[in-house]
Amino acid sequence: MSPGPLPLGLAAIIGLSLLGLPIGLSMITGSIVYLFLSGQDMSIAAEQVLNGLNGSYILLAVPLFIFSAGLMNAGTMTDRLLRFCNLLVGGFRGGLGHVNVVQSVIFAGMSGSAIADAAGSGKIIIDMMTRNGAYPPSYAAAITAATAVIGPIIPPSIPMVLYALVADTSIGYLFLGGVVPGLLMAAAQMGINSWMARRHAFPVAERVPLRELPGLTWDALPALLMPAILLGGIYGGIMTPTEAAAVAAAYAFVIATLMYRSMTLRDIYHTVLMSARSTSAIGMLIAGALAFNYVVASENVPALVREPLVAAQLSRGHFLLAVNLLLLVLGCLIEGSTILLVVVPVLVPAAQALGVDMVHFGVVVVVNIMIGLVTPPYGLLLFIVVKLAGTNLGAVVRDVLPFVAAMVAVLALITFVPDLVLWLPRALGYKG
Repeated sequence: MSPGPLPLGLAAIIGLSLLGLPIGLSMITGSIVYLFLSGQDMSIAAEQVLNGLNGSYILLAVPLFIFSAGLMNAGTMTDRLLRFCNLLVGGFRGGLGHVNVVQSVIFAGMSGSAIADAAGSGKIIIDMMTRNGAYPPSYAAAITAATAVIGPIIPPSIPMVLYALVADTSIGYLFLGGVVPGLLMAAAQMGINSWMARRHAFPVAERVPLRELPGLTWDALPALLMPAILLGGIYGGIMTPTEAAAVAAAYAFVIATLMYRSMTLRDIYHTVLMSARSTSAIGMLIAGALAFNYVVASENVPALVREPLVAAQLSRGHFLLAVNLLLLVLGCLIEGSTILLVVVPVLVPAAQALGVDMVHFGVVVVVNIMIGLVTPPYGLLLFIVVKLAGTNLGAVVRDVLPFVAAMVAVLALITFVPDLVLWLPRALGYKG
Protein backbone atom coordinates (compact mmCIF):
# COMPACT_ATOMS: atom_id res chain seq x y z
CA MET A 1 0.00 0.00 0.00
CA SER A 2 1.56 3.30 -1.12
CA PRO A 3 1.74 6.21 1.32
CA GLY A 4 -0.77 9.03 0.89
CA PRO A 5 -0.14 12.58 -0.32
CA LEU A 6 0.46 14.00 3.18
CA PRO A 7 3.30 11.60 4.18
CA LEU A 8 4.97 12.13 0.80
CA GLY A 9 4.63 15.90 1.13
CA LEU A 10 6.17 15.76 4.61
CA ALA A 11 8.95 13.49 3.31
CA ALA A 12 9.72 16.07 0.60
CA ILE A 13 9.93 18.86 3.18
CA ILE A 14 12.21 16.88 5.50
CA GLY A 15 14.38 15.53 2.68
CA LEU A 16 14.91 18.91 1.03
CA SER A 17 15.66 20.54 4.40
CA LEU A 18 18.28 17.89 5.17
CA LEU A 19 19.84 18.57 1.76
CA GLY A 20 20.25 22.22 2.73
CA LEU A 21 17.31 23.92 1.02
CA PRO A 22 15.88 26.75 3.17
CA ILE A 23 12.91 25.53 5.21
CA GLY A 24 10.55 28.06 3.58
CA LEU A 25 11.30 26.79 0.08
CA SER A 26 11.13 23.20 1.34
CA MET A 27 7.63 23.78 2.71
CA ILE A 28 6.47 25.36 -0.55
CA THR A 29 7.86 22.41 -2.55
CA GLY A 30 6.35 19.85 -0.16
CA SER A 31 3.00 21.59 -0.39
CA ILE A 32 3.13 21.48 -4.21
CA VAL A 33 3.97 17.77 -4.03
CA TYR A 34 0.92 17.24 -1.81
CA LEU A 35 -1.36 19.20 -4.18
CA PHE A 36 -0.11 17.27 -7.19
CA LEU A 37 -0.54 13.86 -5.58
CA SER A 38 -3.98 14.70 -4.20
CA GLY A 39 -5.19 15.86 -7.62
CA GLN A 40 -5.65 19.50 -6.63
CA ASP A 41 -4.67 22.57 -8.63
CA MET A 42 -1.02 23.27 -7.81
CA SER A 43 -1.58 27.02 -8.22
CA ILE A 44 -3.40 26.88 -4.89
CA ALA A 45 0.04 27.11 -3.24
CA ALA A 46 0.73 30.46 -4.92
CA GLU A 47 -2.80 31.64 -4.13
CA GLN A 48 -2.37 30.85 -0.43
CA VAL A 49 0.97 32.66 -0.28
CA LEU A 50 -0.25 35.78 -2.09
CA ASN A 51 -3.53 36.02 -0.18
CA GLY A 52 -1.78 35.43 3.15
CA LEU A 53 0.96 38.00 2.61
CA ASN A 54 -1.20 40.67 0.96
CA GLY A 55 -4.00 40.33 3.48
CA SER A 56 -1.86 40.55 6.61
CA TYR A 57 -1.33 44.21 7.48
CA ILE A 58 0.15 42.99 10.75
CA LEU A 59 3.18 41.53 8.93
CA LEU A 60 4.39 45.02 7.96
CA ALA A 61 5.55 45.37 11.56
CA VAL A 62 8.26 42.73 11.04
CA PRO A 63 10.53 44.57 8.54
CA LEU A 64 9.97 47.86 10.35
CA PHE A 65 11.11 46.45 13.71
CA ILE A 66 14.09 44.82 11.99
CA PHE A 67 15.03 48.14 10.39
CA SER A 68 14.72 50.07 13.65
CA ALA A 69 16.95 47.50 15.40
CA GLY A 70 19.50 47.83 12.61
CA LEU A 71 19.57 51.61 12.98
CA MET A 72 20.12 51.35 16.73
CA ASN A 73 22.96 48.88 16.31
CA ALA A 74 24.65 50.81 13.50
CA GLY A 75 24.50 54.11 15.37
CA THR A 76 25.84 54.96 18.82
CA MET A 77 22.62 54.24 20.75
CA THR A 78 24.09 50.99 22.05
CA ASP A 79 27.19 52.68 23.49
CA ARG A 80 25.16 55.39 25.22
CA LEU A 81 22.68 52.94 26.71
CA LEU A 82 25.46 50.69 28.00
CA ARG A 83 27.12 53.63 29.74
CA PHE A 84 23.78 54.51 31.33
CA CYS A 85 23.22 50.89 32.47
CA ASN A 86 26.73 50.77 33.88
CA LEU A 87 25.89 53.84 35.94
CA LEU A 88 22.82 52.07 37.38
CA VAL A 89 24.16 48.61 38.28
CA GLY A 90 27.81 48.43 37.29
CA GLY A 91 29.17 49.03 40.79
CA PHE A 92 27.89 45.77 42.32
CA ARG A 93 29.77 42.47 42.38
CA GLY A 94 29.26 40.96 38.96
CA GLY A 95 28.19 44.44 37.93
CA LEU A 96 28.92 44.07 34.22
CA GLY A 97 26.76 40.96 34.20
CA HIS A 98 23.95 43.03 35.69
CA VAL A 99 24.64 45.70 33.06
CA ASN A 100 24.21 42.97 30.43
CA VAL A 101 20.77 42.08 31.82
CA VAL A 102 19.55 45.68 32.23
CA GLN A 103 20.63 46.73 28.75
CA SER A 104 18.74 43.74 27.33
CA VAL A 105 15.60 44.85 29.17
CA ILE A 106 15.95 48.36 27.69
CA PHE A 107 16.70 47.05 24.21
CA ALA A 108 13.72 44.72 24.50
CA GLY A 109 11.51 47.80 24.33
CA MET A 110 13.02 48.75 20.99
CA SER A 111 13.91 45.92 18.62
CA GLY A 112 11.71 42.88 19.32
CA SER A 113 14.44 40.50 18.13
CA ALA A 114 16.80 38.38 20.22
CA ILE A 115 19.22 38.02 17.32
CA ALA A 116 19.36 41.79 16.80
CA ASP A 117 19.99 42.37 20.50
CA ALA A 118 22.82 39.83 20.68
CA ALA A 119 24.44 40.87 17.42
CA GLY A 120 24.11 44.60 18.17
CA SER A 121 25.24 45.11 21.75
CA GLY A 122 26.78 41.66 22.19
CA LYS A 123 30.27 42.44 20.92
CA ILE A 124 30.50 45.64 22.96
CA ILE A 125 29.36 44.13 26.27
CA ILE A 126 31.49 40.99 25.79
CA ASP A 127 34.56 43.17 25.20
CA MET A 128 33.70 45.21 28.31
CA MET A 129 33.36 42.06 30.44
CA THR A 130 36.51 40.31 29.22
CA ARG A 131 38.78 43.37 29.36
CA ASN A 132 41.79 42.76 31.63
CA GLY A 133 40.56 39.22 32.28
CA ALA A 134 37.72 40.36 34.55
CA TYR A 135 35.32 37.67 33.27
CA PRO A 136 36.03 34.48 31.32
CA PRO A 137 35.04 34.82 27.65
CA SER A 138 32.75 31.79 27.93
CA TYR A 139 30.79 33.37 30.80
CA ALA A 140 30.54 36.73 29.04
CA ALA A 141 29.22 34.95 25.94
CA ALA A 142 26.81 32.78 27.97
CA ILE A 143 25.16 35.65 29.85
CA THR A 144 24.96 37.70 26.64
CA ALA A 145 23.08 34.87 24.92
CA ALA A 146 20.81 34.34 27.93
CA THR A 147 19.91 38.02 28.33
CA ALA A 148 19.17 38.42 24.61
CA VAL A 149 16.28 35.99 25.14
CA ILE A 150 14.45 38.78 27.02
CA GLY A 151 14.21 40.88 23.83
CA PRO A 152 11.18 39.24 22.20
CA ILE A 153 9.36 38.64 25.51
CA ILE A 154 9.13 42.29 26.62
CA PRO A 155 7.27 44.26 23.90
CA PRO A 156 7.61 44.86 21.04
CA SER A 157 8.14 41.30 19.83
CA ILE A 158 8.49 39.89 16.33
CA PRO A 159 7.63 36.31 17.48
CA MET A 160 4.45 37.65 19.09
CA VAL A 161 3.53 39.30 15.80
CA LEU A 162 3.89 35.91 14.09
CA TYR A 163 1.86 34.20 16.82
CA ALA A 164 -0.89 36.81 16.45
CA LEU A 165 -0.94 35.98 12.73
CA VAL A 166 -1.48 32.23 13.24
CA ALA A 167 -3.74 32.45 16.32
CA ASP A 168 -5.79 35.53 15.36
CA THR A 169 -5.04 37.17 18.72
CA SER A 170 -4.64 40.83 19.69
CA ILE A 171 -1.02 41.96 19.36
CA GLY A 172 -1.53 44.74 21.88
CA TYR A 173 -2.66 42.37 24.63
CA LEU A 174 0.07 39.87 23.71
CA PHE A 175 2.64 42.63 24.11
CA LEU A 176 1.21 43.53 27.52
CA GLY A 177 1.21 39.87 28.54
CA GLY A 178 4.96 39.66 27.94
CA VAL A 179 5.93 42.49 30.31
CA VAL A 180 5.77 40.66 33.67
CA PRO A 181 7.32 37.39 32.36
CA GLY A 182 10.14 39.39 30.77
CA LEU A 183 10.87 41.24 34.01
CA LEU A 184 10.73 37.94 35.94
CA MET A 185 13.22 36.50 33.46
CA ALA A 186 15.53 39.48 33.99
CA ALA A 187 15.28 39.16 37.79
CA ALA A 188 16.08 35.43 37.61
CA GLN A 189 19.10 36.09 35.40
CA MET A 190 20.40 38.78 37.75
CA GLY A 191 20.01 36.30 40.61
CA ILE A 192 22.06 33.69 38.74
CA ASN A 193 24.67 36.32 37.88
CA SER A 194 24.97 37.37 41.55
CA TRP A 195 25.40 33.74 42.59
CA MET A 196 28.04 33.13 39.88
CA ALA A 197 29.83 36.36 40.79
CA ARG A 198 30.21 35.26 44.43
CA ARG A 199 31.12 31.71 43.47
CA HIS A 200 33.86 32.76 41.06
CA ALA A 201 34.86 35.98 42.84
CA PHE A 202 34.21 38.21 39.86
CA PRO A 203 35.58 41.71 40.45
CA VAL A 204 33.60 44.68 41.71
CA ALA A 205 33.90 47.48 39.19
CA GLU A 206 34.56 51.02 40.32
CA ARG A 207 31.28 52.88 40.78
CA VAL A 208 30.53 55.68 38.36
CA PRO A 209 30.46 58.98 40.31
CA LEU A 210 26.96 60.29 40.90
CA ARG A 211 27.97 63.66 39.49
CA GLU A 212 28.05 61.96 36.06
CA LEU A 213 24.41 60.87 36.42
CA PRO A 214 22.83 63.94 34.77
CA GLY A 215 25.20 63.90 31.80
CA LEU A 216 24.92 60.17 31.11
CA THR A 217 21.14 60.25 31.53
CA TRP A 218 20.77 63.20 29.20
CA ASP A 219 23.05 61.52 26.66
CA ALA A 220 20.96 58.33 26.72
CA LEU A 221 17.57 60.03 27.05
CA PRO A 222 16.61 60.09 23.34
CA ALA A 223 17.22 56.34 23.13
CA LEU A 224 15.46 55.71 26.47
CA LEU A 225 12.39 57.57 25.24
CA MET A 226 11.89 55.20 22.34
CA PRO A 227 10.14 52.41 24.31
CA ALA A 228 7.95 55.01 26.05
CA ILE A 229 6.89 56.54 22.73
CA LEU A 230 6.35 53.13 21.17
CA LEU A 231 4.33 51.51 23.95
CA GLY A 232 2.57 54.72 24.98
CA GLY A 233 1.35 55.15 21.43
CA ILE A 234 0.01 51.60 21.24
CA TYR A 235 -1.73 51.47 24.61
CA GLY A 236 -2.86 55.06 24.45
CA GLY A 237 -4.87 54.18 21.34
CA ILE A 238 -2.89 56.60 19.17
CA MET A 239 -1.50 53.98 16.79
CA THR A 240 -1.70 50.31 15.94
CA PRO A 241 1.30 48.02 16.57
CA THR A 242 2.14 48.15 12.86
CA GLU A 243 2.01 51.95 12.87
CA ALA A 244 4.11 51.92 16.05
CA ALA A 245 6.74 49.86 14.22
CA ALA A 246 6.87 52.53 11.52
CA VAL A 247 7.19 55.25 14.17
CA ALA A 248 9.99 53.25 15.85
CA ALA A 249 11.91 53.02 12.58
CA ALA A 250 11.43 56.72 11.82
CA TYR A 251 12.38 57.75 15.36
CA ALA A 252 15.53 55.58 15.34
CA PHE A 253 16.50 57.06 11.97
CA VAL A 254 16.08 60.64 13.17
CA ILE A 255 17.98 60.00 16.42
CA ALA A 256 20.86 58.16 14.73
CA THR A 257 21.30 60.54 11.80
CA LEU A 258 20.25 63.99 12.99
CA MET A 259 20.63 64.02 16.77
CA TYR A 260 23.57 61.69 17.42
CA ARG A 261 25.03 62.21 13.90
CA SER A 262 26.49 58.73 14.12
CA MET A 263 25.54 57.28 10.71
CA THR A 264 26.99 57.93 7.27
CA LEU A 265 25.23 57.24 3.98
CA ARG A 266 27.23 54.00 3.76
CA ASP A 267 25.97 52.96 7.20
CA ILE A 268 22.38 53.67 6.17
CA TYR A 269 22.84 51.67 2.96
CA HIS A 270 24.23 48.67 4.84
CA THR A 271 21.43 48.88 7.42
CA VAL A 272 18.77 48.88 4.69
CA LEU A 273 20.53 45.97 2.96
CA MET A 274 20.76 43.95 6.19
CA SER A 275 17.11 44.64 6.98
CA ALA A 276 16.04 43.59 3.49
CA ARG A 277 17.96 40.32 3.77
CA SER A 278 16.52 39.51 7.19
CA THR A 279 13.01 40.41 6.03
CA SER A 280 13.38 38.25 2.91
CA ALA A 281 14.43 35.26 5.00
CA ILE A 282 11.46 35.66 7.35
CA GLY A 283 9.11 36.38 4.44
CA MET A 284 10.12 33.18 2.66
CA LEU A 285 9.52 31.23 5.84
CA ILE A 286 6.08 32.80 6.27
CA ALA A 287 5.25 32.05 2.62
CA GLY A 288 6.19 28.40 3.10
CA ALA A 289 4.12 28.21 6.27
CA LEU A 290 1.07 29.73 4.51
CA ALA A 291 1.26 27.12 1.76
CA PHE A 292 1.82 24.26 4.19
CA ASN A 293 -0.95 25.41 6.50
CA TYR A 294 -3.37 24.85 3.60
CA VAL A 295 -2.15 21.25 3.51
CA VAL A 296 -2.66 20.94 7.27
CA ALA A 297 -6.18 22.36 6.99
CA SER A 298 -7.05 20.11 4.01
CA GLU A 299 -6.08 17.03 5.99
CA ASN A 300 -7.94 18.36 9.05
CA VAL A 301 -4.82 17.84 11.16
CA PRO A 302 -5.87 20.31 13.93
CA ALA A 303 -9.07 18.29 14.53
CA LEU A 304 -7.09 15.05 14.52
CA VAL A 305 -4.89 16.52 17.26
CA ARG A 306 -7.74 18.18 19.18
CA GLU A 307 -10.19 15.27 19.38
CA PRO A 308 -7.99 12.75 21.24
CA LEU A 309 -6.88 15.46 23.67
CA VAL A 310 -10.48 16.40 24.42
CA ALA A 311 -11.50 12.74 24.64
CA ALA A 312 -8.65 12.09 27.08
CA GLN A 313 -10.12 14.82 29.29
CA LEU A 314 -6.75 16.44 29.83
CA SER A 315 -6.78 19.38 32.19
CA ARG A 316 -5.41 22.70 30.99
CA GLY A 317 -2.42 22.23 33.27
CA HIS A 318 -1.55 18.82 31.82
CA PHE A 319 -1.98 20.13 28.28
CA LEU A 320 0.28 23.13 28.93
CA LEU A 321 2.87 20.87 30.55
CA ALA A 322 2.84 18.63 27.47
CA VAL A 323 3.14 21.66 25.18
CA ASN A 324 6.09 22.99 27.19
CA LEU A 325 7.90 19.67 26.99
CA LEU A 326 7.21 19.39 23.26
CA LEU A 327 8.34 22.93 22.45
CA LEU A 328 11.44 22.75 24.64
CA VAL A 329 12.52 19.58 22.81
CA LEU A 330 11.69 21.03 19.40
CA GLY A 331 13.56 24.22 20.32
CA CYS A 332 16.74 22.17 20.62
CA LEU A 333 16.32 20.93 17.05
CA ILE A 334 14.30 23.43 14.96
CA GLU A 335 14.47 27.18 14.32
CA GLY A 336 11.91 29.11 16.39
CA SER A 337 10.01 30.77 13.55
CA THR A 338 9.41 27.36 11.98
CA ILE A 339 7.88 26.14 15.24
CA LEU A 340 5.68 29.22 15.43
CA LEU A 341 4.41 28.98 11.87
CA VAL A 342 4.12 25.21 11.43
CA VAL A 343 3.70 23.51 14.82
CA VAL A 344 1.78 26.14 16.81
CA PRO A 345 -1.18 26.41 14.36
CA VAL A 346 -1.82 22.70 15.00
CA LEU A 347 -1.79 23.24 18.78
CA VAL A 348 -3.98 26.36 18.87
CA PRO A 349 -7.34 24.60 18.20
CA ALA A 350 -6.60 22.06 20.94
CA ALA A 351 -5.73 24.85 23.37
CA GLN A 352 -8.98 26.66 22.52
CA ALA A 353 -11.01 23.47 22.98
CA LEU A 354 -9.51 23.02 26.44
CA GLY A 355 -10.29 26.62 27.42
CA VAL A 356 -6.71 27.90 27.44
CA ASP A 357 -6.55 31.69 27.11
CA MET A 358 -4.95 32.60 23.78
CA VAL A 359 -2.91 35.50 25.17
CA HIS A 360 -1.56 33.32 27.98
CA PHE A 361 -0.87 30.51 25.52
CA GLY A 362 0.93 32.89 23.16
CA VAL A 363 3.27 34.20 25.84
CA VAL A 364 4.03 30.65 27.05
CA VAL A 365 4.77 29.59 23.45
CA VAL A 366 7.08 32.57 22.82
CA VAL A 367 9.01 32.01 26.07
CA ASN A 368 9.48 28.36 25.10
CA ILE A 369 10.80 29.30 21.69
CA MET A 370 13.15 31.92 23.12
CA ILE A 371 14.64 29.37 25.52
CA GLY A 372 15.26 27.20 22.45
CA LEU A 373 17.65 29.87 21.16
CA VAL A 374 20.13 29.02 23.95
CA THR A 375 19.73 25.23 24.10
CA PRO A 376 22.12 23.01 22.11
CA PRO A 377 22.52 21.58 19.57
CA TYR A 378 20.53 24.20 17.58
CA GLY A 379 20.94 27.19 19.85
CA LEU A 380 21.29 29.99 17.32
CA LEU A 381 22.25 32.59 19.95
CA LEU A 382 25.01 30.30 21.21
CA PHE A 383 26.62 30.23 17.77
CA ILE A 384 26.44 34.01 17.51
CA VAL A 385 28.05 34.73 20.89
CA VAL A 386 30.73 32.05 20.43
CA LYS A 387 31.84 33.91 17.33
CA LEU A 388 31.66 37.29 19.07
CA ALA A 389 33.67 36.11 22.09
CA GLY A 390 36.17 33.96 20.21
CA THR A 391 35.69 31.05 22.60
CA ASN A 392 34.56 27.43 22.24
CA LEU A 393 30.96 26.20 22.22
CA GLY A 394 31.41 23.59 24.96
CA ALA A 395 32.52 26.17 27.53
CA VAL A 396 29.64 28.51 26.63
CA VAL A 397 27.09 25.68 26.94
CA ARG A 398 28.47 24.82 30.39
CA ASP A 399 28.18 28.43 31.58
CA VAL A 400 24.73 29.01 30.07
CA LEU A 401 23.07 26.00 31.75
CA PRO A 402 22.35 27.78 35.09
CA PHE A 403 20.66 30.57 33.15
CA VAL A 404 18.62 28.04 31.16
CA ALA A 405 17.52 26.41 34.43
CA ALA A 406 16.39 29.80 35.76
CA MET A 407 14.47 30.54 32.56
CA VAL A 408 12.73 27.15 32.67
CA ALA A 409 11.70 27.91 36.27
CA VAL A 410 10.17 31.22 35.13
CA LEU A 411 8.44 29.36 32.28
CA ALA A 412 6.91 26.90 34.77
CA LEU A 413 5.78 29.80 36.97
CA ILE A 414 3.99 31.69 34.18
CA THR A 415 2.53 28.44 32.82
CA PHE A 416 0.79 27.45 36.03
CA VAL A 417 0.08 30.96 37.35
CA PRO A 418 -1.67 32.55 34.32
CA ASP A 419 -2.41 35.74 36.25
CA LEU A 420 1.27 36.66 35.99
CA VAL A 421 0.72 36.96 32.24
CA LEU A 422 -2.88 38.20 32.20
CA TRP A 423 -2.85 40.70 35.07
CA LEU A 424 -1.53 43.63 33.03
CA PRO A 425 -3.68 42.99 29.91
CA ARG A 426 -6.79 42.71 32.13
CA ALA A 427 -5.88 45.92 33.95
CA LEU A 428 -5.93 47.66 30.55
CA GLY A 429 -9.17 46.23 29.23
CA TYR A 430 -8.59 42.61 28.19
CA LYS A 431 -11.70 40.51 28.83
CA GLY A 432 -10.10 37.07 28.55
